[in-house]
Amino acid sequence: MALEEIRENISEVDSDIRSYLENTGEYYKLQGFKIGMRTMTSFAKMLMLGSIALLALFMLSCAAAYGIGLWLGNTFMGFLLVGLFYILIGIIFYVYRDIMDKPMLRNFSKYYYD
Repeated sequence: MALEEIRENISEVDSDIRSYLENTGEYYKLQGFKIGMRTMTSFAKMLMLGSIALLALFMLSCAAAYGIGLWLGNTFMGFLLVGLFYILIGIIFYVYRDIMDKPMLRNFSKYYYD
C-alpha cells in the first residue's frame, strides 16, 4: 500500500509540474504581448505627434524665414539664418546627447520592469 501511495504522489507531482510549466509559459507569452503592444502604441503615438509637430515646425520656420528676409530686405538671408539656427540646435543636441539618453531610458524601462 505504501508503494501505491508513493506512485499516486509521484503522479500528482508530475501533473502539478506539467501544469506549472504550461501556466508559466502562458504567463510569459502574455507578458511579452503586453510589452510588445505597449511599445508599439507608444511608438505609434510618438510617430503621429512627431509628424504633426514637424509639419507645424516646418510652417513656422518658413514663416520666420520669410519674415526675417523681409525685415533684412533679402529673403535668402532670412532662410539662411533660420537654417543656421537649426544647425546650431542640432550641434547642441549632439553635444548633450548622453544627457538625454538617461531620462528616455528611465521612461521606457517602466514598460519592461513593472
